[in-house]
Amino acid sequence: MARTRDLTQTTHPEAVPMRAELARAIAAHTVAEGDNRTEVPGLHLYRRSHPSPCGSATYEPSLVVFVQGQKRINLGKASHLCDESSFVLTSVELPVVSQIVTASPQKPMLGLVLQLDMLEVRRILSEEEFSSASQPQDARGMAIGTTFPQLLDACLRLIALLDAPRDIPFLSPLIQREMIYRLLLSPQGTHLRAIATLGEQSHRTAKAVAWLRDNYAKPLRVDELAEVARMGVSTLHHHFRTLTAMSPLQYQKHLRLHVARERMLHQGLDAASAAFEVGYESASQFSREYSRFFGQPPMRDVKTLRSVFTEPAHN
Repeated sequence: MARTRDLTQTTHPEAVPMRAELARAIAAHTVAEGDNRTEVPGLHLYRRSHPSPCGSATYEPSLVVFVQGQKRINLGKASHLCDESSFVLTSVELPVVSQIVTASPQKPMLGLVLQLDMLEVRRILSEEEFSSASQPQDARGMAIGTTFPQLLDACLRLIALLDAPRDIPFLSPLIQREMIYRLLLSPQGTHLRAIATLGEQSHRTAKAVAWLRDNYAKPLRVDELAEVARMGVSTLHHHFRTLTAMSPLQYQKHLRLHVARERMLHQGLDAASAAFEVGYESASQFSREYSRFFGQPPMRDVKTLRSVFTEPAHN
């Protein structure tokens, strides 16, 4: 599996103390392990005190800022190691496998997630500053960057609103709009711009991704998917793989396996029931593909996950 690390932005010396300040702010507002929702619309803070096994998730259009610890995110055959200087910009829904690599009770993994309003992204792109900017025809649905002072400053001001809740309705939209603006101006902004721009190939491909995300349990007919994107089949394959690092069939398979794993883990379904619910016609085929993807047969994998998540915290 390829391992990549974004080097498009140099580390700014002034960003180091800002990251430390942001880590303290997040720690102060994350009283519970895991995901902590906030009063700021779309903003989540999280804390993890121990390394974790590989887990499946679907990343929605969002900004993830890491300020402490390390996390590995696998998308298709690409593997990204994110540390306290990293941010992840996702512009379409993507099934990923992730693992917390470095975290401890003394120095937990800390970060924030801000859901992105793609309609607001389009509004900003329609303004004069971006009207003459060149638009890429192809873009990845996920980009990794290095946090920079202007972005960190906006993150700090957004979290500061948690201590002034009456200011949230007025100031939160302004700060989030600023964050989108900063991201669009960054090297990673070309990815977000391509998805949001109506008529671009990446935007058309994103429509196919969204359709497949909503209909993953149905049999896949690539010609019908190409009609959704208003492309030829071969063109769709090219742009779909560029955007998601997977073919449409691989994307569907990953989605099905992710959803089945979550239903077995959280709803108590057996492997056969989970397989049929997500669209498999053969429980044995599901078990084979699950084992190749997650490294263990379905029920053994779920048992391992439950033992990890329910074991007592280490002192």
